[in-house]
Amino acid sequence: MRIQKFEDLLVWQKAINLTIELYAILNTVNDYGYKNQIQRAVISISNNVAEGFERGSDRDFKRFLFISQGSCSEVKSMLHLGLRLNYFSSEQFARLHDGVTEIGRMLFGLINSLSDGYTRKFRGSPSASD
Repeated sequence: MRIQKFEDLLVWQKAINLTIELYAILNTVNDYGYKNQIQRAVISISNNVAEGFERGSDRDFKRFLFISQGSCSEVKSMLHLGLRLNYFSSEQFARLHDGVTEIGRMLFGLINSLSDGYTRKFRGSPSASD
């Protein structure tokens, strides 16, 4: 069965859930610069999955998945900073860090499943490699 829309991708769903959780936790943080940076990075994870999925080739999708993976690393770095600034409890940090790590692993697996060519494994017309 082919995945027809990006909303069906588990990695996209988990990235959206992580974003919602992070926004809720940071609701009372008054550090605009910190909040803006980490929120933009966490949103970038799901947005790049969605944008890449809608591109015409696995090669483009893969490129956007690598961007999503970079955003995962940025979020992790910002989580460490937020913990040291006492914006998160250690439990919140662990949950968020585990979530973004899982998403990163899922992205890595999805990247490895894609070809370097112009076939579409997820949607569109069947390719010769199906």
